[in-house]
Amino acid sequence: MTTSTPDPARGPLAGAVVAVAGAGGPAGRATLLRLAQEGATVVAADADAERLAEGVDAARFAHGGATVTGDTVDLLDPAAARAWADRTEKEHGRIDGLVHLVGGWRGSASFAETDLADWQLLHDLLLRTVQHTSLAFEGPLGRSGNGRYVLISAAGASRPTAGNAAYAAAKAAAEAWTLALADGFRRGAAGETLTAAATVVVVKALVTDAMRDRKPGAAFAGYTDVRELAETICGLWSRPPEEVNGTRLWLTQKP
Repeated sequence: MTTSTPDPARGPLAGAVVAVAGAGGPAGRATLLRLAQEGATVVAADADAERLAEGVDAARFAHGGATVTGDTVDLLDPAAARAWADRTEKEHGRIDGLVHLVGGWRGSASFAETDLADWQLLHDLLLRTVQHTSLAFEGPLGRSGNGRYVLISAAGASRPTAGNAAYAAAKAAAEAWTLALADGFRRGAAGETLTAAATVVVVKALVTDAMRDRKPGAAFAGYTDVRELAETICGLWSRPPEEVNGTRLWLTQKP
């Protein structure tokens, strides 16, 4: 077992162990890079082994000496999610964070044209993965002393549109589940100092340099750059758990 101990003198993430679910996408890559820069030991997971390996390699290359590992995990399998959490805690001695970036989108031209197959897909990607990771990581995060469960959500969850019913409903359910976890952390503290927090970070949509290059004239109004998102995520460990727990942090205008 490799025991990692956070070093507050170097920052709240130096020596911390942070797991990132859905790490292979653009937001995941930006988050891996920023966490590595902050000195965290990063344990990344994605269902796509190829893009996960690319993201892990990029973070290692950008921050020489950083400990960034990748694991192909089927987060739709609760046993696999729990095995990932158990393996991570056993290997590193602690888990200080779980950043949930598993995403997906389906929509329709109108409410009447909603395909319930889209709901099934999004229910699995956006809700079941949250259920499985939260149940698997709750214990380790509570033992951390400064644990964080971070869900990335979308503004559409608070203002559903006719063609976005399945997506908005799944996101809203995931937010509710995460806030229930936050209440669990609060109740677990039993009046003592809170040592873990669950929070929701809300964006309208995300933008990358590649997207800007493809559409140089586009404004991307209200969009959040993936690097800003990563910076915001890392900043959550700098704030006391009681300021973070059970909150929605908006990176775009509230509806």
